[in-house]
Amino acid sequence: MSNAPAGAVKVSVREQARAARAAARKLALLSNDARNAVLLDVSKRTEQNAARILAANGEDCKAAEELVRSGKLSEAAFARLRVTEKTIREMVHRLEEVARLEDPIGKRLATTELDEGLILYKESCPLGVVAVVFESRPDVVPQVAALAFKSGNAVLLKGGAEAAKTNEVLVGLWHEAFLRFPNMPAVAVTLLQSRADVMELLELKREVDLIVPRGGREFVEYISANSKVPVLGHGEGICHVYVDRAADLSMANVIVVDAKTQYPAACNSVETLLVHQDVAAKFLPQIAASLTAKGVELRGCERTRAILREANVKNAMAEDWATEYSDLILSIRVVDSLDAALEHIAEYGSLHTEAIVTRDAAAAQRFLSEVDAAGVYHNVSTRFADGYRYGLGSEVGISNSKLHARGPMGMEGLTTYKYKLVGDGHVVAMYERGDKILKPRKLLPGF
Repeated sequence: MSNAPAGAVKVSVREQARAARAAARKLALLSNDARNAVLLDVSKRTEQNAARILAANGEDCKAAEELVRSGKLSEAAFARLRVTEKTIREMVHRLEEVARLEDPIGKRLATTELDEGLILYKESCPLGVVAVVFESRPDVVPQVAALAFKSGNAVLLKGGAEAAKTNEVLVGLWHEAFLRFPNMPAVAVTLLQSRADVMELLELKREVDLIVPRGGREFVEYISANSKVPVLGHGEGICHVYVDRAADLSMANVIVVDAKTQYPAACNSVETLLVHQDVAAKFLPQIAASLTAKGVELRGCERTRAILREANVKNAMAEDWATEYSDLILSIRVVDSLDAALEHIAEYGSLHTEAIVTRDAAAAQRFLSEVDAAGVYHNVSTRFADGYRYGLGSEVGISNSKLHARGPMGMEGLTTYKYKLVGDGHVVAMYERGDKILKPRKLLPGF
């Protein structure tokens, strides 16, 4: 739904974005206590309206079943669409977690005395208006709205048509909560409706500060290529687990099974398993049995298939190494060395999350230092790449970029900073003439 009542003339996306910008100016002035009060109210409403959310999601899922049958919606996307009672409990908990986080606005990051009586402050502040375009997952609504609101940003949300009814209910809970608080702008959280809205959104470089697309690679690349607004892509996850020659194989088994099967539709699930040749003959039969028992389809290189000749392992094609399955499918490659594993990851990795399993401290340190990714793990499942698990309360998305924000993006990714210079009649001319000299001196940030 839009923010207008039923039957009203449709408001353009530009007008909605301008209203959101006006709302953002008000949000930036709210106290942390006021923002937290709204978050806790939305959390309570989410819990109280579980049946309403589930009913709406049931309608969305029923309609989406036909899309799956016709091939217009993937099984992975359908899995992300479904909301359960557990999902709602997680929504509630994450809203509460965000409310408990430290206020990200107005933090004094640095203080520099440029001259006597001339003080430069560097302080955090909201971006302003953030737009998030996402597919399938309705739980993006409370996650993103909570982080945006807590950090003083207005947010424009555009979900996929397959989740329209669920998203309407979830955004509606925010609007119901806003009614309880005086002078709270309802347009602080706005739900856009159509695909055409996205095309208009991409043109709004004066009204919108950041667009975060959450979806597959083609979707993210399309948004990035066509947007006049800065884009922070929620990138694809071609994640690897490398089982080193010095790995604890029992630990490796547990980690790989978790990374592939705990939630295969997630962008942080493992897509390729790399195994050192020295342990391949022993480890591959073990892990193949564990994964097959979980319903995982295996695709292997020639060396993998030679070891697992009794197992039903498909031949891994060149494109498999560059594919994000988001499903119960895993590619397996036997490598000669740590160097070979690093080379494979450098060629095929998506800069998301990579893991090594080893008891060799030197090998682990090389991996952690040399692998270029937002998350690099030692003896840990790739599934830990998540804003909530990182203690961020939730996440706007996971960025594979190296600029502005990287990895799970929490509230800090929704803030920037400004410089505040305070003086007493200081002018540049007195320094240019040499009457005075700038002598910068760092002070404690809280000065």
